[in-house]
Amino acid sequence: MDLTAALLRAAAVRPHVLLASMPGGTPARLALERELRLRDLPVALTPADADILLVAGPACSELEAALERLWQDMPAPRRRAHAEDPREVAAAVEDARARLARRENAGARQRAGAEGDDSDEPAGLPMAERGPDRDGLTFDRLHVSLGPFLPDWPHGLTVRVTLQGDVVQRAEVAGPPACLVPPAASFWTQPWARAAAGERVQAGEAARRRAAAHLDSLGRFLAVAGWPAAATSARRLRDDLLDGASRETVSPRAARLARRVGNSRTLYWLTRGLGPLSAREAAAAGVAGPAARADGDVPARYRLWLTAVLEDVDRLEERAPLDPARHEPPRGPLSAPRGPSATLASLLPRLLEGAELAAARLIVASLDPDPDEAAARPVGTAHE
Repeated sequence: MDLTAALLRAAAVRPHVLLASMPGGTPARLALERELRLRDLPVALTPADADILLVAGPACSELEAALERLWQDMPAPRRRAHAEDPREVAAAVEDARARLARRENAGARQRAGAEGDDSDEPAGLPMAERGPDRDGLTFDRLHVSLGPFLPDWPHGLTVRVTLQGDVVQRAEVAGPPACLVPPAASFWTQPWARAAAGERVQAGEAARRRAAAHLDSLGRFLAVAGWPAAATSARRLRDDLLDGASRETVSPRAARLARRVGNSRTLYWLTRGLGPLSAREAAAAGVAGPAARADGDVPARYRLWLTAVLEDVDRLEERAPLDPARHEPPRGPLSAPRGPSATLASLLPRLLEGAELAAARLIVASLDPDPDEAAARPVGTAHE
């Protein structure tokens, strides 16, 4: 029996796909997530479970080494595809599936197996060292980088943490990749950047984009929390909003999602007390927007997202000009010196230190800084 050929055929029918989103790749990433959902293709959570590596967004040489590590950790048979633009997504997925299904000769299969066999990997893993914990006791500690390609993680963000056991002792946020050319605006703040440049933008268009942004953040958060069904509901609603669905179509679904997630006692008990950020602390750090108004912990932040989505869905039909002073972008006003996402990212070390690793991922997801927004030019220069 040709076991490799059998594995190829089985993987090609319903391959597990590992999605790596590059900086500046939000449109391609959204298109890929939708394509995978429509094709009912499972998303891999680890390289070991993946058959296909799909890269979304512009190429970035600085992140190529991290992509190569993902690729080397994937078992054969495997395939890799890249979609820089949303229009390339369907072809990239189909081509990867077709190449996965194609029967290879023995020599090619042997080479693929060799590529997937990283025999030197154990020697390259970070090793623990001894050091005092937060209480002065001495334990092994391990240095780990979170990102830039973790599933359901802000693309391009890297947080370097020192772990003792599963507790974060220290954390620091790496700067954005140098290869990221500062855009005029991130995908989620484009209506506000266009309005600042003098274009007439309707308030309803901005409300639609902001609601979709909050649903995108909710989808990531719910996936990290281990609630994939609710995460899929949030992402379907996000995609329909971006496709121009009417208020009458999305309003009942948004209300159901808000009740389901907002009233979940399990989710609340899982996340209560994590990452507390008071309004006073947020103001002192220069943070505005939802994270500041939530004035609390992780549940306060995801519940504020749900409330904001319902409010924005009710405003989809507004034709009045967008007033950035009244209707802010998803993560807060862009006029701040560093921008809202860069400021949110700067809070992560303080909020993560002392948290267990699983809790740390929930804290990051509840803030969800947008690395593209952090790298964008200040809104006042959008017209230059």
